[in-house]
Amino acid sequence: MKKIKADLLVIGAGSGGLVVASGAAQLGANVVLVEGDRMGGDCLNYGCVPSKALLAAANTAKQVNQSDKFGIKAEIVNLDYAEVMAYVEKKIAEIAPHDSQERFEEMGVTVLRDYAKFKDPKTVVVGNNEITARRIVLATGSRAKIPNINGLDKVNYLTNESLFDLRKSPRHLAIIGGGPIGVEIAQAHARLGVRTTIIEINRIMQGYERRFVEPVYKSLIDDGVNILEDTVVDHVENDRSSIKLHLSSAGSLFVSDLLIAAGRAPNIEKLTLTEAGIKYNDRGVIVDRNLKTTNRSVYAIGDLVDGPGFTHTASYHAGIVLKKILFGLSSTMQTIHIPQVTYTDPEIASVGLNFNDAVKRFGNKVERSCVNLESNDRAITDNKTEGFVEVVLLGRKVIGCTIVSKNAGELISFWAFIISRNLKISNVNSMVPPYPTLGEVNKRVVSEYYAPKLFGNSFLKFYVKVFQKIFK
Repeated sequence: MKKIKADLLVIGAGSGGLVVASGAAQLGANVVLVEGDRMGGDCLNYGCVPSKALLAAANTAKQVNQSDKFGIKAEIVNLDYAEVMAYVEKKIAEIAPHDSQERFEEMGVTVLRDYAKFKDPKTVVVGNNEITARRIVLATGSRAKIPNINGLDKVNYLTNESLFDLRKSPRHLAIIGGGPIGVEIAQAHARLGVRTTIIEINRIMQGYERRFVEPVYKSLIDDGVNILEDTVVDHVENDRSSIKLHLSSAGSLFVSDLLIAAGRAPNIEKLTLTEAGIKYNDRGVIVDRNLKTTNRSVYAIGDLVDGPGFTHTASYHAGIVLKKILFGLSSTMQTIHIPQVTYTDPEIASVGLNFNDAVKRFGNKVERSCVNLESNDRAITDNKTEGFVEVVLLGRKVIGCTIVSKNAGELISFWAFIISRNLKISNVNSMVPPYPTLGEVNKRVVSEYYAPKLFGNSFLKFYVKVFQKIFK
């Protein structure tokens, strides 16, 4: 057994772990990075990157099919599913060098490619290596949560880890789960000509109010997606060349492929956390506001921590632990300024509190301002007027925003910055957006907030009249 000592041991080479390892190494720390699967983790190989590449291809197909709306007559001569998936694979390969073992070894990081497990509170075993480190960061991410459905273990189902290995187009793809992953994959496949069904035990995108989801719901239906809400899959079985789903509210459904997208589970089983005195539950590792575990030498970040499970959250967590580990600076974890985006068409993006949650917390002091995209000239010229922007305020302070629109994920960054800096809505007044852009809605929503206060103010009207008479 080879014994290794380090300043920092990072377990998991996904987005969060890579940020910690690169930051610490470039600042002179002796770093060991451990990864038992692929470098880049879920985001690069099975999540954000491949799904967005797939959506880009699917949306291109949609543009061709809708070209007549722009006075252009075009048609798709050949839609090759295998070629689309080859495009997805190519995009992963283009980004992969940034997360590669070679790049991190060039930084001076010792990279070990095997799974890690705790031997005791201060010792981690990785293959034939026994590592002790001053500080340890757990960044092993999450995987698809497999629901307890009778017969599921007897059929060949897909998760996000196996979906992008497909090269033969599904005849009929059923997706169990109507959250962000489920609806994105459903819309992408429907636009690629695949018969697609979403099965959701509650309602799709239940993390949002229904009024925010409606434009997406309508778009999914227009694309041909069959949506079964309030539906339970009682059991599944193989039926010749098909998979038969027995449903609580719609009889039986025969499909060629089945994707499980019913939530995420933290990757903690291989770590033997009890040997290290680290407490955890089914949602992940227990941490304090500084992301420190019950073992005071060990931190946990990203999907291992109960909270927003996004790549950018993991990167944010990485910054917090780097400050503490390298400089001894405390940085308390916050969540209100972390945005989330579902990359459907239209996209749904949000940051901070929605109106209903804000009212529950702060009462009738909460206000909101909303602007529809129908009033935005760029949305009109692009034929993308479905959606709106809603800003939530407490006094003059912005505490939340939800956007439903084309490129909502790009627009929400503006409000994420406003909230992260605790700025007031009046701070937006001096901003001049270029015309014509979708970004104008961010200024327009401020104007809509002030309009009734300004134009409905009888004192101001009186003042203006007096002023006009005095200064003729």
